[in-house]
Amino acid sequence: MQKFWDKYCLQSGCELKLDMVVMDLHELHERTLTNNGLADGEFDVAHINTDWIYEGFVNDAFEVLNDNIEKNPPVNFPHGWSKSLLGLQNFDGKIVGLPFHDGPECLIYRKDLFESQKEQADYLVQYGKNLRVPQTWEDFTQIAEFFNRPADNLYGSIFACYPDGHNTVFDYCLQLWTRGGSLVDKNGFIDINTKASVEGLNFYRNIVKDKNAVHPGSDQFDSVAAGLAFMNGEAAMMINWFGFAAMCEVDANSKVKGKIYVDVLPSAVDQISASLNVYWLYTIGKGSKNKEVAYDFLRFVTNQENDKLLTLEGGIGCRISSWNDAEINKIIPYYHKLDTLHAVANMLPQKKNWAAIASVIDEMVLSAINTIEPTEKLIVLAQQKINELEK
Repeated sequence: MQKFWDKYCLQSGCELKLDMVVMDLHELHERTLTNNGLADGEFDVAHINTDWIYEGFVNDAFEVLNDNIEKNPPVNFPHGWSKSLLGLQNFDGKIVGLPFHDGPECLIYRKDLFESQKEQADYLVQYGKNLRVPQTWEDFTQIAEFFNRPADNLYGSIFACYPDGHNTVFDYCLQLWTRGGSLVDKNGFIDINTKASVEGLNFYRNIVKDKNAVHPGSDQFDSVAAGLAFMNGEAAMMINWFGFAAMCEVDANSKVKGKIYVDVLPSAVDQISASLNVYWLYTIGKGSKNKEVAYDFLRFVTNQENDKLLTLEGGIGCRISSWNDAEINKIIPYYHKLDTLHAVANMLPQKKNWAAIASVIDEMVLSAINTIEPTEKLIVLAQQKINELEK
């Protein structure tokens, strides 16, 4: 961000200094939305993820960008972006953000291990079938156990189970969706007391505690720490954001550059894969005293050149031009897979109290991991709490 701001000031002549505040997710939500930091003008611009965008909109935290976009639109707006990255910030035509950073959830795996003739031969002897990218969660577990070699600092898989209200919630949703389930009922209310939910949570609570398949640091890993461990060569597979696959190709510290690939997630037998479309937005605070400069910066930082630069620096650009860029695809040879992943990506329900609902789901999943309470009981208890929130 500092690099982008310096470029912007050089080009525009702006003399304002960038006061950049780096926060974890809980603090970001609290300071920008709960404590009204955007509405009151404490922050001019904030990165807000799509989990919270509806909450911020109904609480009037964001500047509506329509007038600015009509007068001076971002280059090639809206056609420069996939429709899947323009919907969640648009409320009945009111646009409150521009895409910053994307990258749906996917299966990231060590193609060098999967393509090794020795590994393939050993797997065939051990399991009586060919080693291939897992199509089902049963395949995933078996392959994770096969590659789990603590003596070599190699583990079958990595999960991000750190309790930040996001990682375990996303993992739960992916388990639910890849079993044909849904978070909401036909009336739009959250309904997690379903067969697919029980099956998904049962599988998840067992796999993340499986010392014969999963990195022992998973309970303390957020998505970033999990990505760094994978980049360090500590796992054969990982369910994580696409951006961490890209990081393995562009980070100078990567030990797996050129050795990985991505695919859609495994699913239950006879079910289709699913992904999660959560992305980050540039937003302008409703209370900002520098709205004109803020919008001009947003327009600058989201142009093709800077979207590509973001990608080459380790982020995930959101423009279609970046997805199809020859230089980027040479460095990150699976970048074009973003289209495939978006095709199966689901979105979280847009509710003004989603953060509170997510907290209940997070608590449920963590209880499943850390206690021996029956899955069905935990789900019923969580559903009761969610029902209270939805009254």
